[in-house]
Amino acid sequence: LSTCKTLSGSAWTPLIYIYLTPRIKDMGIKSNALRKSAKDQICTFQIPKVCNHNRETTVLAHIQTEGGIMGGKADDFSAAFACFSCHVHLDQHKMRYEDELFFTRRAMVRTIAYWVEQGLISVKGNQNDR
Repeated sequence: LSTCKTLSGSAWTPLIYIYLTPRIKDMGIKSNALRKSAKDQICTFQIPKVCNHNRETTVLAHIQTEGGIMGGKADDFSAAFACFSCHVHLDQHKMRYEDELFFTRRAMVRTIAYWVEQGLISVKGNQNDR
């Protein structure tokens, strides 16, 4: 950091301020339709050498986000389809943080695309809704 001058001419070093987005306590997105949509679906995480590819074990796995409550579940929109093996692997943080981010983001995108395709959620102005 460079030294700055005050109006009186004395030197000072500026502090770095980090502005955080205010924590959203509970977004309240809870949907039985989204939860039930996970039944018999393909796991959207598909973590290599972990995924059991067993649709019978797939559930809607909640992904901790800003809308989640510490120690509680995130809302139903912050979730993805997970087989038992991938779900446990992620809950126990058995991979590097960067890899966990990759697999959770990919799974959420895949799951949201499925929900849009099935009409469970809609995107205003979606060009495919003609």
